[in-house]
Amino acid sequence: MEKALKNTLPSGRFRTVEPVRSKIMSAIPGRGARSTERAFSMALARGGIGGWRVHPAGLPAKPDFYFPDIRLAIFVDGCFWHGCPRCGHVPTKNRPFWSLKLALNKARDRRDNSRLRRAGIKVIRIWEHELRSPARQARLRRILKVLRMSPPTGKAAG
Repeated sequence: MEKALKNTLPSGRFRTVEPVRSKIMSAIPGRGARSTERAFSMALARGGIGGWRVHPAGLPAKPDFYFPDIRLAIFVDGCFWHGCPRCGHVPTKNRPFWSLKLALNKARDRRDNSRLRRAGIKVIRIWEHELRSPARQARLRRILKVLRMSPPTGKAAG
């Protein structure tokens, strides 16, 4: 846990969390939103779109999906963890911690976007709720259309 986050908690750790909640939270994997990534990869496969990599190395950030031929990075952001304006929320328990945590996540997202764009990579961010019907259909159609229309750049990921 980051020092700034620890400083928002009494004694640097969660003390008022019930054992049941603690067990639930400890079961959440620290990396990757597998269900949202799986939903998006299935949509790509159904749309006949290939040529992508998952969490590629060697880029200035770690997008969920990367299309090296067209230099396009796609992030599938969880509504809670990335502070979706439509359906994200800040829990009332330990509010200072969660407010800071979500703010730091948003700042990292902006930093990652900037780093990738400076490297000449286009960035698309998709909210988790956009992968659910009916929003999913329209959003995915637009993305698939972009992917089908994008000519390869001939540049390899570096």
